[in-house]
Amino acid sequence: MKIDIVTLFPEMALAPLDDSIIRRARDTGLVEVTGHQLRDWSEDKWRRVDDTPCGGGQGMLLKPEPVFAAVEELRAPLTRVLLMTPQGRPFSQALARELATASHLLILCGHYEGVDHRVVEALVDDEISIGDYVLTNGAIAAAVVCDAVIRLLPGVLGDERSAAEESFSDPQRLEAPAYTRPIEFRGMRVPEVLVSGHHENIRRWKEQAALDRTRANRPDLFCEL
Repeated sequence: MKIDIVTLFPEMALAPLDDSIIRRARDTGLVEVTGHQLRDWSEDKWRRVDDTPCGGGQGMLLKPEPVFAAVEELRAPLTRVLLMTPQGRPFSQALARELATASHLLILCGHYEGVDHRVVEALVDDEISIGDYVLTNGAIAAAVVCDAVIRLLPGVLGDERSAAEESFSDPQRLEAPAYTRPIEFRGMRVPEVLVSGHHENIRRWKEQAALDRTRANRPDLFCEL
């Protein structure tokens, strides 16, 4: 997979992707991630990429010219163009799995009060939001999407069960609590069923624990079957 990120802060977008599992995936050629400075496509001698909104309003908007130029240079026939914006559809594990099937993602990062809407109308395939809150810019949001997508690529995690058996693999269930050694720590013990060796009882315990955790932490997801 190839991922291009167009932003005013390419170092910010790439920094979280430069360690651990994602770094190894990049080093081994499973994914290629490149950050691009939007100002490189500005035709203004001061490299400006923003202007005031038509009709008034606070803040500044990213102008269409540099964004169009960037997309037209970087886009290929199978490219999927994403825009990180609070106005987008919520990012989810299901959407991450969908994006992981793409060969090329081109991620545009909003800034200031957003982008000229002609960018959305003419260039963008998906507007994506990572949550109901506002960040200073879309670079961090782009890094979140990249991390979630890259870890789903074949070979990245090593054990393919890691991506299949986790929270949101079932969109209506969180993952069950997990424990490791020591069996007893400061008076707290690992549930006996998990050290019993009885696989069916363990499976049932995990299923019920996942339901309980979902009911407590994410009742909006809960749907008891």
